[in-house]
Amino acid sequence: MTDTASKIISVFASIQFIDVIDMLLMAYILYKGFKLVRETKAQQLLTGIIVVVVIYAVSAALQLKMMSYLLQNFFQVGLIALVVVFQPELRRVLERVGRTNVKSVFGGTGYHADDTTQNWADAIEVIGEAVSQLSDSATGALIVIERTNRLGEQIENGTVMDCIPSVPTLGSIFYPKTPLHDGAVVIRNARIIAAGCFLPTPAKEERINKQLGSRHRAAIGMSENSDAIIIVVSEETGTVSIAENGELTRGYTKERLVQYLRSKLLPENNRDINIISILKSGKERKDGGKKKN
Repeated sequence: MTDTASKIISVFASIQFIDVIDMLLMAYILYKGFKLVRETKAQQLLTGIIVVVVIYAVSAALQLKMMSYLLQNFFQVGLIALVVVFQPELRRVLERVGRTNVKSVFGGTGYHADDTTQNWADAIEVIGEAVSQLSDSATGALIVIERTNRLGEQIENGTVMDCIPSVPTLGSIFYPKTPLHDGAVVIRNARIIAAGCFLPTPAKEERINKQLGSRHRAAIGMSENSDAIIIVVSEETGTVSIAENGELTRGYTKERLVQYLRSKLLPENNRDINIISILKSGKERKDGGKKKN
């Protein structure tokens, strides 16, 4: 114990001021790199690489010769494989670094982070009303609600907006004669972040019902690649559907849609409170209307 303590003390004693700056810079670069990776599917690939590294460490510790040999050969070509696999992400990261200014480096992403229960509660009511109106008029719509997995790729290929959701805004975006109506709206932190976004196609598109249109297929593809909730309004029938985890469920009414979104997006201990406040506000409006009459 004494030898270990003395070694630790000697290590700390040897650290100079320039070493502290070096470590802080490296930590900052790793932090910014992780934030960039979080915006892409590369996060899942990095997780897989970390798992492989852990398996290799365990194999080496247990002296599993076959596993160690295979993993050593894997790591020999690992750098080239990483460049090939991450080529789109690396290009996107380098482009983003080239566009970076001092303010964005030290000030964050530029998006608002008002991810509160009340903001989501308000957004859910707006989405429910907007989808109901779009359904009544059989106006095609595609709304992606981001959750844990970041959708940076989809946001970048659309038009960035960053505004509070409203029924008129969603109605204007999906109006058939507007430039953005064919793409998807992405909602992050209870705000419309982008519109006109293109979504990935399903992995096994040939197995999907041929009666489903391009919006439904895009919704299924997006739900296969992330944990997002995707709402689809059919342009032909006005039917409201939800894609999640690679599965599509159809026939949602406004009330059922709102209830579903509350169960997925609001904290469990705040759902009942939110419903009571909505009922109270509705009762107050009715009472106010009676008094005026």
